[in-house]
Amino acid sequence: MVKKASAKAQKKDDNQLAAAIRDSAQQIWLAGMGAFAKARAERTKIFDALVKEGHTIQLRTRALAEERIGDVSGRVNEVKERASESWDKLEQVFESRVSRALERLGVPTSKDIKTLTKRVDELGASVRALGGKAAGKVAPARKAAARKPAAKRAKAASKTPRPAVKRARKAATKAAAATSA
Repeated sequence: MVKKASAKAQKKDDNQLAAAIRDSAQQIWLAGMGAFAKARAERTKIFDALVKEGHTIQLRTRALAEERIGDVSGRVNEVKERASESWDKLEQVFESRVSRALERLGVPTSKDIKTLTKRVDELGASVRALGGKAAGKVAPARKAAARKPAAKRAKAASKTPRPAVKRARKAATKAAAATSA
């Protein structure tokens, strides 16, 4: 009998446990359905809130990006100025070295050529004033179309004068002798 009573008690406990589990499952199901219904009803509110939050974040991000771009462009301008100054200094150094090298090689500058042209014009005027025949005003020196390398010019200058140059020198010597006599 004890066994029957304990079996009845056991059965009663099992029924109570099963009922409690059924009630709990029913409540969980109802809570899920309620949450679904509430989410469905408030989905537009949540969506609008998320859109508003996203817009705010986008504005902050854009402002921060523009600030960073301003900083970077300022640094780029500083670097550009430094590079420009460096190129100017390099150009000055290069120009001075080339000038010194050309001077050492004996290459006349444009200033030297202008001075010589002026002097030739003055000498021509003196010859005309003394009564000599001059072909007229000497044309100003023209720039050479293509210059030979300095080594070739130096080699050519060291050669003996050409026949036309010899004739011109001879004529100039005769003219000078005639005017002095």
